[in-house]
Amino acid sequence: MAQLVTLKKTLAKPGVKDSGFKYGACTVNQGKTDLSTLCQLIAARSSISSADVRAVLDSLNFIVDFELKQGRIVQLDTFGSFRMTVGSDRVDDKKDFTTSMIRQPKIVFTPYAALRETRKTIKFSVKKEEGTEPEEGGEMPEL
Repeated sequence: MAQLVTLKKTLAKPGVKDSGFKYGACTVNQGKTDLSTLCQLIAARSSISSADVRAVLDSLNFIVDFELKQGRIVQLDTFGSFRMTVGSDRVDDKKDFTTSMIRQPKIVFTPYAALRETRKTIKFSVKKEEGTEPEEGGEMPEL
């Protein structure tokens, strides 16, 4: 099944009111998979129970949180890595900088090979108006 996209109308030049409009692709999510479902799916592919999977994922969440707070990058072998990033207001002179200028940190996930491959091989189709079928396509459609 192809990933559905819809066309979103935006300003041609962001922030410039009279710049006209352009259309760009925006993914259409097909729902969510919750933790319970993930645990059941993983348990079905392994020799451990859904409860054991949940316990491991709960522990993973705790440990990733702990390690990020220690300033470490957390690498999960073939899955990917998590790291903390921050931004701040900028100053002309170093001595004018205070930690209150630091913005809320972000946690960045960087996928490794298998998940990056998904980005290369995914197919897209444009969601048509209500009552019509999606247009199939192997690559991003020309807009």
